[in-house]
Amino acid sequence: MVGNNTKDVSNFYIAGINYKKTDAAMRGQFAVNKEQYGKLLTSAPAFGIVEVFVLSTCNRTEIYAFADDPLQLISLLCSETLGDIKTFKKLAYIKKGLNAIHHFFNVGAGLDSQILGDYEIVGQIKQSVQFAKHHNRIGAFADRLVNTVLQSSKMIRNQTSLSGGTVSVSFAAIQYIKRNVTGIPGKKILLLGVGKMGSNTCKNLVDYLQTTNITLINRTPGKAEALAKELNLHHAHPNDAAGYIQQADIIIVATNATHPTVLKADLKNSCQKLVIDLSVPYNVEEGAQELSNITLVNVDELSKIKDDTIKKREAAVPRAKAIINTHIDEFLAWTDMRKNVPVLKAVKTKLQELTACGLFFSDTSSVTPVYTEKIQRVINVMAIKMREQNQRGCHYIEAINEFMATGTN
Repeated sequence: MVGNNTKDVSNFYIAGINYKKTDAAMRGQFAVNKEQYGKLLTSAPAFGIVEVFVLSTCNRTEIYAFADDPLQLISLLCSETLGDIKTFKKLAYIKKGLNAIHHFFNVGAGLDSQILGDYEIVGQIKQSVQFAKHHNRIGAFADRLVNTVLQSSKMIRNQTSLSGGTVSVSFAAIQYIKRNVTGIPGKKILLLGVGKMGSNTCKNLVDYLQTTNITLINRTPGKAEALAKELNLHHAHPNDAAGYIQQADIIIVATNATHPTVLKADLKNSCQKLVIDLSVPYNVEEGAQELSNITLVNVDELSKIKDDTIKKREAAVPRAKAIINTHIDEFLAWTDMRKNVPVLKAVKTKLQELTACGLFFSDTSSVTPVYTEKIQRVINVMAIKMREQNQRGCHYIEAINEFMATGTN
């Protein structure tokens, strides 16, 4: 079934789950990796959806699309995830039209993040939308909406303290270590996974714990080697991970695989250690927390950490919302103008036909550029009047009369 739904605010939906009603284990069932995302975008027309993108982070999985019914979004998303439609519907929130737009602006600003003001969401939105663009799933409406959300987020970041200070899930991991581990310089730290989350965590480890007693392991060894060289750290081949897991005092897991990469068996009969799992779904086997020598902490626990920075961010919320409202008004004004496009195109076509027919202007063959300029000028004036006054039929007739009256002067 190919979707024929109108690209209008009223047909814009968001269906999603986030940290507010689900833990990381449940969110992991609906997480979407790059391969799944590509398949989802390819199969979207079969679900009646043409314009769509998905935001899948450690805090949320949300699908944004034009549709006639939100079940289309949910069915499409669940076609590529481990979780099923029934479970998703039970846990999901569905937002439509203006409510969906408000939600997206809040997400883009970090107002809906598990850690208030988390600015990492901006990069995740950009990456998600760029991938959907590559698959021809972003039209004019979604493109303009995303750009306006990003403009709003940038203004909030520049003009408020909503994203001030250093607070993120990766930084919360550093805070946890500082508060719960003594003698940090002498501890052996192992970081598994050096993607975006892992790289950010690694730099925070060096900057805030002031230690280089860190070993990096990544599925692609070259990435770990490059980051280790940049920060003067150690790196190891993934084939040797078992030995380093046994020896480490602190293990940070940021592998973001679809299944656990650190098993309970890997941690047995080793020294006392702190294991921090930053991945969604969890990449440390759940049973590991049963071991007496293991303290296991996941992203949901880390996100509860609050400090003075968060209090300052909370004070900036009203100003951030005011900025969002201004940008939403701007976006809605643009969508209003788009409703006039068919009329403007019709008038432009009619003026071109009048010019070409030779009944009104006998010298059209030699002055085509002049008439082209006149037509565009008339259309521009008409567009301004239509924006200021909702009188489409009157402006249609007025534009033709104005063009006819100008002649070749």
